[in-house]
Amino acid sequence: MTSWTASDLPSFAGRAVIVTGANSGLGAVTARELARVGASVTLAVRDTAKGQAAATGMPGDVTVRPLDLADLSSVRRFADETSRIDVLVNNAGIMAVPYGRTVDGFESQIGTNHLGHFALTNLLLPKITDRVVTVSSYMHRIGNISLKDLNWESRRYSAWRAYGQSKLANLLFTSELQRRLVSAGSPVRALAAHPGYSNTNLQGHTGNRVGDVLMRTIGNGLLATNADFGARQTLYAASQDLSGNTYIGPRFAFIGRSGPVSRSLLAKRGSTAAGLWDLSAQLTGVQFPL
Repeated sequence: MTSWTASDLPSFAGRAVIVTGANSGLGAVTARELARVGASVTLAVRDTAKGQAAATGMPGDVTVRPLDLADLSSVRRFADETSRIDVLVNNAGIMAVPYGRTVDGFESQIGTNHLGHFALTNLLLPKITDRVVTVSSYMHRIGNISLKDLNWESRRYSAWRAYGQSKLANLLFTSELQRRLVSAGSPVRALAAHPGYSNTNLQGHTGNRVGDVLMRTIGNGLLATNADFGARQTLYAASQDLSGNTYIGPRFAFIGRSGPVSRSLLAKRGSTAAGLWDLSAQLTGVQFPL
């Protein structure tokens, strides 16, 4: 059996897909490939000029719309202006950046990577017909959820630990979303994927000169794969007949065939998933709508 690639995608003709953060990297490849097989794709991006530039190189029906996941008013506006969709791909994210806050006062990584997508997904959920795919990371394994200090107000801030927390949050969100969908009798499925280690512009923004040089060196070929390989995991999760809460990635963490992969023990903890959901709903003011 050969490895699954984007060339194996089924037709998406007549289907509407939203991809967040689709102006570059994994998101751009994901959007491009889904448009290639017939999907009507919306690039949901913070910088619409960059989004338009990315869209010019994509085939088919591609639309660019503004979405800033670090601003809940932007998330609400985007959701209000969206009609029925089939697949939502929560791809956008920032990685290991210096401490900062979103418009709404959240620590920037948990705010962008998790809380923004939490709000977006729940606001769009009544309009979604097929599935939600959320991009996590192998680095969720270094994460730990602090329900008492999600926004790093009491703890000493660590860019990498904050990133790990946000990516662990993506997996806990996926599992709790799937549990709620099943309980509500919804046919919509929640899935997650991780790209391995992809050479994209996400790396090298920690503010630590030595660390950034090291990341760029690794990203230039020592360990990293290209964006096509990384996006393959998301495309597999978005297109294949998989059970809800399936987590897709390369078989050997960074390389190998795409398929279901394991997650950390913390990512399987149902009580933490439920607690994170309740806290996220409280912080964003967005509830499960079904």
